[in-house]
Amino acid sequence: MGSLAAHRLVTAAIVLLGVSSITFFLLHLVPGDPVEVMLGESANIADRAQLRAELGLDAPLLQQWMTFHKGLLTFDFGSSLYSKKPIAAVLAERIPWTLILAVASLCIAILIAVPLGVLAALRPNTLWDSVAATVSLLGVSIPNFLLGPLLIIIFSIGLGWFPVSGTERITSIVLPALTLGASLAAILSRMIRASLLEVLSEEYIVSARARGLGALVVVGYHAMPNAALPILTILGLQLGALLGGAVITEMIFAWPGVGQLTIEAIQRRDYPLVQACVLVISFAYVAVNTLTDLVYARVDPRIRMQ
Repeated sequence: MGSLAAHRLVTAAIVLLGVSSITFFLLHLVPGDPVEVMLGESANIADRAQLRAELGLDAPLLQQWMTFHKGLLTFDFGSSLYSKKPIAAVLAERIPWTLILAVASLCIAILIAVPLGVLAALRPNTLWDSVAATVSLLGVSIPNFLLGPLLIIIFSIGLGWFPVSGTERITSIVLPALTLGASLAAILSRMIRASLLEVLSEEYIVSARARGLGALVVVGYHAMPNAALPILTILGLQLGALLGGAVITEMIFAWPGVGQLTIEAIQRRDYPLVQACVLVISFAYVAVNTLTDLVYARVDPRIRMQ
C-alpha cells in the first residue's frame, strides 16, 4: 500500500502541475486586459503602465509562470485584482459552502440510489425494475438548469417550504442538494443494479441462499462488497465534480461556493482568482480520484498485489 500510495501521489502532482500550467497560459491568451477592467477605458497610459508593473504583468510570460508556481508551493495565490483581498482568504470563505453542498448532495444520492438499485437487482424485469428504471431515466434526462427552477417553483414559490436562494436558513441546502443529488442518484442506481445482477449469479451467492440466508444478508454481506468497484468509480468521479463546484446549481440558488466564485472571477477578468479556482477544482478531482484508487486497493487485494 505504501508504494502504491507514493506512486499515486507522484502522478497526482504531475497532473496538477500540468493543469496549473495549461490554466496559466490559456488565461493569458483570453482576450481582455485586467488593467483596463480595473482602471476603465479612460485611464491614461502612465497609470496603466504603473498598475501593470505593480501586478507583475509587465514581466516576461515565463517569469510570471515561475513566480506563480513559486507562490503555489507556499499556498500563496496572490491577491484578487478586483477586491484586493488575499485569494487564500476568499477561497477559505467559499470552499466550506461547496463542501457542505457536496456532502448533502452525496447523502441524498445514496439514500435514493441504494434502495432503487438493490430493489431493481433483486426483482429484475418486474414492475419494481421498471419503476426504478423510469426514475433513473428522469433523473438523467432532466438537466440541473431545468430541475432547479422547477423545484423553486413547486417547493419555494408554490408551497413555501424552502427558501428560493441564499444561505440564511438551514433549509436552504435542501433544494440545491436535491438538484445535484437527483442526477447522481440516477446514474448510481443503474450502476448498483448492473453490478449486483452480475454478482448475484455467482456460485457463492447461490450457495449462501441455499444455506437459508436472507436477502438482506446476501446482498449486504456477500454481494455488495464484490460489486463495489464500479460503484466506487461513479462515486469518485461524481464527488470530484461536486467538490469542484456545481456552477449551474450554485448560480441558480445563489449558493456562495467555488462554482459561483469562478463565474464572478471570469466576468471580472480576475486572472489570479480564476487560476486559484481552477486549481481548487482540479485538486478536488485529482484528490478524490487518488483516494478512490487507494480504496480500490483496500477493497480488492488483487489490485494491491499488482
